[in-house]
Amino acid sequence: MRAFLKGSLFAVSLIASGAVFAGVDTETDENGVILAGHDAVAYFTEGKPVLGKATITAVHNDAIYRFSSQKNRDMFVSNPEKYAPAYGGFCAYGATFGKKFEINGKAFEIVDGVLYVNKDESVYKAWAKNIPTHIDEANEEWPEIKDVSADDL
Repeated sequence: MRAFLKGSLFAVSLIASGAVFAGVDTETDENGVILAGHDAVAYFTEGKPVLGKATITAVHNDAIYRFSSQKNRDMFVSNPEKYAPAYGGFCAYGATFGKKFEINGKAFEIVDGVLYVNKDESVYKAWAKNIPTHIDEANEEWPEIKDVSADDL
């Protein structure tokens, strides 16, 4: 009976830690992968979304980042804050409204060295009409919504 209880407690702790893994402050899929699997460094070095490989990864802020090359992974690991997306990878335009929306990884902009991603290309077009204002609005909202589940907003 004691072994059963120990095993049960261990299983519960694993489930609980898995629930905490992705966190509410990063936009990840069910596997904990951020940026819809796109390489965070490639946005900066190639100027386009490039899918990362499941075999080349790093973890930052409880999110799994995928990379298209070991070089990009190493660049990220040496300075993750430089490459990590604003607003935990949630849609930048959505953040202006105090909302958290998932993204497709294809709609992005780098402004003053910061990666901003949007839900999709059509949302990006609306966001791009006044990027400085939208960034200011999202920066004002983010502290209030950062630790709130997207479903609760």
